[in-house]
Amino acid sequence: MDDASTKNGPPRPRVSTKAELRALMRDEMYDQTLVNMEKIHQTLAARVHQPTAVAHGDGYVFRYNECDVHQALVQKLARVISGLHAARLLLAHGFLQELGALQRMLDEFNEDILFLAYSVISGETTELHREYLAAFFQEEFDNPASALESTQRRPMVPRRKIRAYLARIEASGLDPSRGAEVMRTVDKTYSGFVHGASPHIMDMYGGDPAHFHVRGMLGTTHANEHRDDLWNYFYRSIGSFVFSAKAFGDDALCQSVLGYMRTFARVNGENFAHPQDRSPQR
Repeated sequence: MDDASTKNGPPRPRVSTKAELRALMRDEMYDQTLVNMEKIHQTLAARVHQPTAVAHGDGYVFRYNECDVHQALVQKLARVISGLHAARLLLAHGFLQELGALQRMLDEFNEDILFLAYSVISGETTELHREYLAAFFQEEFDNPASALESTQRRPMVPRRKIRAYLARIEASGLDPSRGAEVMRTVDKTYSGFVHGASPHIMDMYGGDPAHFHVRGMLGTTHANEHRDDLWNYFYRSIGSFVFSAKAFGDDALCQSVLGYMRTFARVNGENFAHPQDRSPQR
């Protein structure tokens, strides 16, 4: 078959659209951000007493003995990093329902980190913080040999109490992006993905002929929306590292991450209020 491109030389490369270039730039930023997060996490994890192997049923598991706030921060940050890696994989394959559920989890991880970090930064550990840590470190089953025969139930601190605490931080002017109403709205938006609400599931339906897209939703409008939204999760997660560094008493690291957060926003063409404008003070 004759083709003009073969007669006159190799075909011209397709010019990338502005949206494609923006997506490529963000992917590169995500790669670098995750590398930075992992390095910082390793640094902070090395500063707490290390987990030890303890007997558990017929084997053993690793546990922190001290069960303190800094060890909790290290664990929550690990889930943030892992969650962001997973979010990129789900988005790359178009599994948007699962991504939405994961984004709800990331929202709560980041809320928890700020909640815990501020107790150290402010020098005020409330009863709510003590309740949270006790529940966080409690074993799921008091009888490792039989989950069915275990009698204890994990006491969970209500999410509304954590958000009320964070709302008081907003009132102090420390972090205006964390208003209670904003957090409630975000939670409501993504809870439908977690619980499988019909309006959210119906996002999977469409095409010609119309059908449920059970193998991913690449190439759909919804995929583009989630791709744009992922940036927010990276941005807020960087903020969690800012507050964690401050909670560890590492002002130099805190300022370094703040600077990166500012660059991350500027390179991506965003202009949000940054924590550096209201740097967490002890």
